[in-house]
Amino acid sequence: MFLKAQTNVFYPADSLLSSRSVSLIRKSLIFPIAGWQRLSYKSNGLDCQFSPSCSNYGAHAIAKHGIMLGPVMAADRIARCNPMALEYHAKLGNEFLAEDFRILDPVKPMERNSEKSPFVAAMMSAMIPGAGRIYAERSWDGIFGFMMFAMPASSAYRMRDNTDSAAFSIYAIVTAIFYGGEIYGAWRTAKYYQKVE
Repeated sequence: MFLKAQTNVFYPADSLLSSRSVSLIRKSLIFPIAGWQRLSYKSNGLDCQFSPSCSNYGAHAIAKHGIMLGPVMAADRIARCNPMALEYHAKLGNEFLAEDFRILDPVKPMERNSEKSPFVAAMMSAMIPGAGRIYAERSWDGIFGFMMFAMPASSAYRMRDNTDSAAFSIYAIVTAIFYGGEIYGAWRTAKYYQKVE
């Protein structure tokens, strides 16, 4: 029992896998995240600058919001986990984790008033992934979001004639998730990540 408790502490996604309140289908998407934590938590080179980490954020988003919105929220976070994240967070005057100065970014963000329209931002990213984040004045998030969408999209496009391929299906699903992540991320950026004067 002691060993199991230690494992749950060290690999936080495990607590969601063992939870009775998380459905089996949601656990099937959390399972690869738990696997990633076994790799990333053993290397300082894979440390996340956010708290909760991107893997914990994704696992909790899936557990709470399901298999459609959860992965989209995780894709948004991955796009925001770029070299400018610390500067963007500091400019907003948001809090950091006291012990190690990680960026505090919970699944449910703090409400803020914004002059930017979340609807306009979402529509812009629906037309050109990343454009809505640029409109909301987070250009690097937009660039990284576009790249995260474009990489699997270009692979899926190259494999389009081989539609019976499992690789095509995987790339197409990942593309759809990151496309949704860009729309959701643009909306969230305009709504929550704006400087309050």
